[in-house]
Amino acid sequence: MSSTVKDVMSTHVIAVRERAGYKEMAAMLRDQRVSAFPVIDDDNKVIGVVSETDLLAKEALEGTVPVTLQSLPRQHVRSQVNGVTAAELMTKPAVTIGPDKSVTDAARLMFNMRVKRLPVVSDDGTLIGIVTRSDVLSVYSRPDAQIQQQVIQNLILGTFPYDPDRFTVTVKDGIVTIEGAPETSRAGLDIVDAVRHMEGVVAVRDRLSYPTDSPYLPRTVT
Repeated sequence: MSSTVKDVMSTHVIAVRERAGYKEMAAMLRDQRVSAFPVIDDDNKVIGVVSETDLLAKEALEGTVPVTLQSLPRQHVRSQVNGVTAAELMTKPAVTIGPDKSVTDAARLMFNMRVKRLPVVSDDGTLIGIVTRSDVLSVYSRPDAQIQQQVIQNLILGTFPYDPDRFTVTVKDGIVTIEGAPETSRAGLDIVDAVRHMEGVVAVRDRLSYPTDSPYLPRTVT
């Protein structure tokens, strides 16, 4: 069973209200050793995110002559230069995720949106946690022996099922190597594809000997 966001998230969240001031937020970033935090309203709904980059824009550009300010490419950056509160400095809308989404969904969202963390919110937008890149990557800490057992017991014997004596499964550093002779190419391809999507698997080395008369062509999986 794949882990969900609620399995890896932290419920101890450093957040600020929308009226929080610049100096307060700068101090919090330093003291709490974080690089960003959610901004919440009076109902604990997430309305944005303030990051080091947001605060840096004001520090870097404050005092710039008006003509230069008008030439800045983004309205958000121009407003940050004059902003003094979280509501004025934050990036909005916040990129958030629900607690029941898979860790894979969280990783994909972080990658596509180029963010390091995601506020976790309930259905009504209330802040309930935070998930970071390191939280997402924690699924790769699964022991090799546990992955091997899942491939053999849960997948080969349970899901399909196929004769386990036809296969040899080894796992090292999360890399699964599958050897053997499946009854059909389809059977071999099904196993390799399923293993590739297993939680904690870094890569799959397909070393199966496929039947030469099969209509299926095995694809290389790395």
